[in-house]
Amino acid sequence: MFSTGQLIFAVLFLISFVIVMIFSYRKDVTTHQKFYKGSYKGFNRFFTFYISTFYN
Repeated sequence: MFSTGQLIFAVLFLISFVIVMIFSYRKDVTTHQKFYKGSYKGFNRFFTFYISTFYN
């Protein structure tokens, strides 16, 4: 299905991608706290509306 080289590339890519995402999030965590404060309220409203619409 996949060659050994392709599997090694996929594993290394996944590891490096996760590491870069962690560093990016740590760099932007203060910005996220500043600009997205209270965004969970909107998400909760949307999620509640979605659930009530499709699962009544």
